[in-house]
Formats: sequence, C-alpha cells, structure tokens
Amino acid sequence: MARRSKGRPVDGILLLHKPEGISSNKALQRAKGIYYAQKAGHTGALDPLATGMLPICFGEATKFSQFLLDTDKTYVVRAKLGERTTTSDSDGEVVETRPVAVTQEMLEEQVASFLGESDQYPSMYSALKYEGKPLYFYARQGIEVPRKCRKINVFSLTLDEYDAENEEIQMTAHVSKGTYIRTIVDDLGEKLGCGAHVIMLHRSKVGHYPSDKMLTLEQLEEKLNQAKAEELPASTYLDELLLPMDTALVDLPSVEIDETQGIAFGHGQTVSCGELPDGPIKVVANGQFAGVGERNDQGLLKAKRALSSQQD
Repeated sequence: MARRSKGRPVDGILLLHKPEGISSNKALQRAKGIYYAQKAGHTGALDPLATGMLPICFGEATKFSQFLLDTDKTYVVRAKLGERTTTSDSDGEVVETRPVAVTQEMLEEQVASFLGESDQYPSMYSALKYEGKPLYFYARQGIEVPRKCRKINVFSLTLDEYDAENEEIQMTAHVSKGTYIRTIVDDLGEKLGCGAHVIMLHRSKVGHYPSDKMLTLEQLEEKLNQAKAEELPASTYLDELLLPMDTALVDLPSVEIDETQGIAFGHGQTVSCGELPDGPIKVVANGQFAGVGERNDQGLLKAKRALSSQQD
C-alpha cells in the first residue's frame, strides 16, 4: 500500500522574497512547512548571498515550473572594484587586489559591451551538475572540471551608480535564463583591468511577475499565527496569497476546448480542435485551466502536462 504524502494538497505559485544568508532550498523548505504542503519546488536557485524573487510552485503548479525556469530575469547588482575573489562574490576569498583607475565614461563603455547575445562559461561555484555532483563540490576541493559554454542574452544592462570613493558600482541587468551575474561582474572587472566581485545581488523580477507581489517568510508566518490565534485553518489566510498556476504560462498561445474534450485531454487522449500552433499550448477546458498540450503529427491536440483533476 502506497504511503500518503505528508501535508495537505496546495496548488498555486508563491512569490517568495528570499532573504540573504540562506540557500534557496532552505527558503523553499521553510515556506513548504508554513503551508504544510505535500509538494513544492522552486524555479531557479539564488545564491545564499542573493535576495529577491524566488517563485515557489506548490502541488500541481510544479508541473509548469520549467516555464518559469526558462523565462528572463531582472537583477540589481552591486560590485566592489579592485578585488577578485574565488567565487566572484563576497562569500569567497580575495585572490587578487589591483588599483582602480576607471572613469564614468570607461564604465559606461564596458558595461554596454555586454549587451546582446554572447557565450558564457558558468562559474565553478554554480549549482550546475557534473557527473552527478554540483560544480561547487569540485571547486571547494580545488578541482577544475569541464564546463559547457552556454548562449546568454543580456537584454539591458545599465550603470545606475558609480561610487568612486568606495570603489563600488551598481547596475540593473535584464537577462535570459541561465545567465550568471557573478560572471558578468568578474568579466567586467577584467575588462576594466582592476578586477571586481559581487557584494549585493537582488532579483527583482522573474518574467512578468512584479516585485510588489513578493512576500517574506516573516509575512507568511504572521498569516499562519493569525489563523492559529483565531482557531482557523492555516489555509484561510495563506492560500489567498498564492497566484494561479497558469500565471506561469502567460506567454503561451492558448486553445479552448469543451468539457467532454477536457476529460479526454486529461486522460491522455488526443483532441481535434482546429488548427494549432507549434510548441507548447495552454489548454482551457470549459473555462478552466486544464494543462499544457501540443500538436501531434496528425494535427491533433495531445497532453504534455495535464492537471490531475482532469484525470479523475
């Protein structure tokens, strides 16, 4: 007999404001515990040093987390010039110190050089896997392993402040998925000839989600305690904070099918519903979100990720 999952069924997306000093997984586990949720996953890790938007998918929403992983992100980053570290941020050890002899004009010119598509090698201190272990596992032992170059796109990168007295700069970066801001800062430091590393990193946006929708762990705990004080279920105040799971799919084309077709779709059967676009499609059955489908070789709609409720 299969064991029942611990926790309650919760479906939706939480925009968590991850605090500094803890891992993304630790933040995820705390949020999952507050909601007492059966299933949860985050969509793109932030370093312990970093703060900001960490979308957490609960329950059925985990089926669509890849669409948030694949979307673009916006960061505010502050960097210290004149010092290079092992991790390209202030959590690492300083390995090189050089004098800073830059001007506002030099900074603006070199910052602009990062715009557009380019190749980037991930940091050895990233969480990407090599032979089943994250790269930082090897880096902490002083082992260099092969890393695959990846295509990134810097849509915008602005120099917001140059504090010449403290030799610090602040920038805002709008980038494609998988872009390492630490690497951009390290590369910028090399272009300037003085070295640089990240001292503050804040993710302000993931895709279309606005920063004012983020919630801290403390705010969630307040809602939990309020429910307990009023002898109400935790869901009373917590679940209303979740965004619908299909908000992860705003960039997808959609198709509407009727209730009978929705049942068939949920059971993995193909559905005929006219001409369909290429790629993933958001499916709405009888006015309700039913999952993500795609066109098969015969031009019919087939399920790619269907909600469990559609399969009952």
